[in-house]
Amino acid sequence: MGALDYLSNFCTVTSPRSKRKSMQTVEIKVKMDCDGCERRVKNAVKNIKGVKTVEVNRKLSRVTVNGYVDPNKVLRRVNNTGKRAEFWPYIPHNLVQFPHLSQVYDKKAPSGYVKNVQAYPIQNATEETITYLFSEDNPHACSIM
Repeated sequence: MGALDYLSNFCTVTSPRSKRKSMQTVEIKVKMDCDGCERRVKNAVKNIKGVKTVEVNRKLSRVTVNGYVDPNKVLRRVNNTGKRAEFWPYIPHNLVQFPHLSQVYDKKAPSGYVKNVQAYPIQNATEETITYLFSEDNPHACSIM
């Protein structure tokens, strides 16, 4: 077997294998007004190599693509249809700790969604002062009582 394996290495043609992309879900925000827009975007995306499924939700203006694809390539392909597209910037409002903050809330967001930002509440200066007044570290804390 050793001699046959050695000789078979000379007979086979090897090509450099490219690293396979991982399975991804790409969500894109695209404004679609009619069935023609929806069909044009769907056809452009489903012809990309590696795409398994394409879901178009015109009401939310969202296109969801599953497959072994590059997210930037999908975004470029949607932009080439003449539609303005961007990656889906929203997450469900129940996943955000403070959905009412001005950085998170967006009037253009679909119902039940807010912007996907890491927002932390800004501590009010008066809250810190009141907390300090009743602190054991403050030697004059008893003057209030």
